[in-house]
Amino acid sequence: MKYTFKPFLYSIFASAMLLGCGSTSGVLSTPIENIDTSPLKESALSEAEKNSWSHLDLVQDTIPGMSVNKAYTDIIKNKKGKTVIVAVLDSGIDIDHEDLDDVIWTNKDEIPNNGKDDDNNGYVDDIHGWNFLGDAYNEQLEFVRILASGDKSNPRYAEAEAQYNEDVQKYTGYKTQYEQILQQVKSADETLTKHFGKSDYTKEDVAAIKTDNESLNQAKRIAQYMYSNGLEPLSEAKTELEDGLVSINDRLNYNYNINFSGRKTGDNPNDLNDKVGYGNNNPRHSVKSESHGTHVAGIIAAERNNGKGMNGVANNVQIMAIRSTPNGDEYDKDVALAIRYAADNGAKIINASFGKSFSPHSEWVRDALKYAAEKDVLFVHAAGNDSNDIDVANNYPNDAVGTGPEVSDNVITVGSLTEKYGSGMVSGFSNYGLVNVDVFAPGSDVYSTMPENEYALNSGTSMAAPNVAGVAALIRSQYPSLSAAQVKKILMDSGLPVKAKVTVGENGEVKSLSEISKSGRIVNAYNALIMASQMANSK
Repeated sequence: MKYTFKPFLYSIFASAMLLGCGSTSGVLSTPIENIDTSPLKESALSEAEKNSWSHLDLVQDTIPGMSVNKAYTDIIKNKKGKTVIVAVLDSGIDIDHEDLDDVIWTNKDEIPNNGKDDDNNGYVDDIHGWNFLGDAYNEQLEFVRILASGDKSNPRYAEAEAQYNEDVQKYTGYKTQYEQILQQVKSADETLTKHFGKSDYTKEDVAAIKTDNESLNQAKRIAQYMYSNGLEPLSEAKTELEDGLVSINDRLNYNYNINFSGRKTGDNPNDLNDKVGYGNNNPRHSVKSESHGTHVAGIIAAERNNGKGMNGVANNVQIMAIRSTPNGDEYDKDVALAIRYAADNGAKIINASFGKSFSPHSEWVRDALKYAAEKDVLFVHAAGNDSNDIDVANNYPNDAVGTGPEVSDNVITVGSLTEKYGSGMVSGFSNYGLVNVDVFAPGSDVYSTMPENEYALNSGTSMAAPNVAGVAALIRSQYPSLSAAQVKKILMDSGLPVKAKVTVGENGEVKSLSEISKSGRIVNAYNALIMASQMANSK
């Protein structure tokens, strides 16, 4: 759905600054015997490492990346392979971005802008994909739609109502807290700017302050705490807080607003057969802040070695842009039809960096996944950002009911890693599950494309999934004879079987990767290509 919302900024700041008390959490220190044979990365990441850590190598760089650079240097070299179409089911994508414009799929069977369905696929002028949302952007969450329907016979109505009451109270509290903290940070910045006579003071300037003035000392404490959490200068802390408030207000004004209706396509979202002509052929972002799809697309396939921005994982990919995810929860109908559209129009991989905990028509999506499997399409899905065990908590879309049998063998679900090998390796927000999460991959602070030729770091299992989709595209490009099911098996079996204990969930439980995922491994492009070669050559 969206990037991870980070209420941690409030919690750590409030405990240390506003409440004047400290506490110790159940943070796990990593004993040396749990580090396998690799050393910990002790020095801070350089700027280059921050912006490319997901492509680095655990052994060479002591960073749990996917060994993408090593794969290109030692295996791919100058072998281009076969072009692979990857469908990105997401928010709008900036298909004109300087680092994406040469890797966007073009439907060669469609004559541009003639108002006709030249290829008879049911979608008029779908040159680069399809926009199932039309002009819509903001939307309710699914459980809010359940409440808005007023249908108390819905078996999850009471659960939806309880979730609504809990979440609205929580986010109303976040709003108040963020506003208070933002005011304190602004006040601290003003105090320090006045004291130094300049706004570009440094943390060394702040550290050197010695005064009996309590107001200045308070400003110093606030600044130093923000610095200790990587927010330097204070303008960055202000931006972080302001962005958080935008997210909070979107939640309250749209996502949790029972009286809000965002659907603008004129179809019945509860009728899968009411599908003629809804949406339009413009898969671009509607506003600059609608950046999620652009970021995801760049992770997979940003143009490599063009001297701009960053490199995508895959070097021979066309991105099919499918706008199906609003600023809120996607509709099951849109997801099901988007999967079928991708499968019917040549996609060999679908990236799905979205999810929700309520899904009234989940069977429509499972049927679409089976359809994609019949078309030999791999479906890569983000595990979600709720710190939940999704063997227990509901999480959609899925390829099974609960922990029951899978309906197809083409779905791989991905949890998120940080750049910190050892106990903090699994992102704190990442969902996990021995049955329902297959692998882990880099998802925290991943650098990629943003609308209007910009770039940024973002976090979420939304970023981990496209990293895996990119590796899958490399495999399908270099070894096109391998099926979607075989590629899934390779991704799971070729990963690094890390033995380090990690902390997961809101309570910081100590687990091994083999206890929180089916494979117990982190995806590795280098190993995957070696295994793919062996499998392809054994046919």
